[in-house]
Amino acid sequence: MSGYHQKACAGMRIIGAASGLGAQDQACEDGPVAFHHSQAWHELAKHPQLDWGRTLYAPPERSGEAPVQRIAGFCRHLADEVALTLANQQFPVVIGGDHSVAIGTWSGVARYLAAPPGLLWIDAHLDSHTPATSYSGAIHGMPLACLLGRGDKRLLNIGLPGGQVSAAHTVVLGARSHEPEELEFLRQMSVRIIDSEEIARRGFAACLDEAMAVVAAAPAGFGVTLDLDAIDPRMAPGVGSPEPDGLRAADVLTALHWIAGMPGLKAVEIVEYNPDRDRHGSTAALLSDLIGEILPSGKHAS
Repeated sequence: MSGYHQKACAGMRIIGAASGLGAQDQACEDGPVAFHHSQAWHELAKHPQLDWGRTLYAPPERSGEAPVQRIAGFCRHLADEVALTLANQQFPVVIGGDHSVAIGTWSGVARYLAAPPGLLWIDAHLDSHTPATSYSGAIHGMPLACLLGRGDKRLLNIGLPGGQVSAAHTVVLGARSHEPEELEFLRQMSVRIIDSEEIARRGFAACLDEAMAVVAAAPAGFGVTLDLDAIDPRMAPGVGSPEPDGLRAADVLTALHWIAGMPGLKAVEIVEYNPDRDRHGSTAALLSDLIGEILPSGKHAS
């Protein structure tokens, strides 16, 4: 299916994905609402082609219901919202929430496209455990595996039968903390991993060029999911699982600006904003700047 260029679409629609059910520290569920009420969003919201559409919340706990069932229900709801946004010729920007919400976001994109998209996964972690390999049991460490078709069956096949993203056109960029089981799984799936050591050796620009050559070659289009913990915590302290020595915020901002101009981009997702850990609103301000880089005609358009 041929897509539209996001800078020529009918505007950008923010979807809040207010769920922390997949994380050990569930304060990320407050991230979308905290950002929506922040001064950083208030300034950004002046842009005429930007709209905060809906904020989705995790379903209430029911007696005897496992957390994975609640996550699955939330992700199905989010997939519906993302697919509807695309059908309305709007560009979806999903703000999470813990990274388990990605199961819903990219399942919705896949459903709309009727094919698995490529995906640039920018993250300090690989997020590719399964219930059999996870050390913590936290589902925000499993979403990429689920999107590739491996994991708890309740989290699979939400958008399409089988994988929701194309393994051959998926790249993990910026990883610096992972377990061997995740690495082995992604290698078996032929997912390209460009970790922090390779970025330090080759340079961010060269690594990004390679990643986008892989991701953007997906026939149905592609997307970007950004876990804020990919960025160095000195620049983005308000995240769920901080890891030292991350990417430079300036590099990620430049990357998003460049990617936003590429044909085939279908959606962007930014996750793991934890307002409890933010300092002086610095991470909220960065989140606003990141969104600003993908706006159709610049952050301060009037």
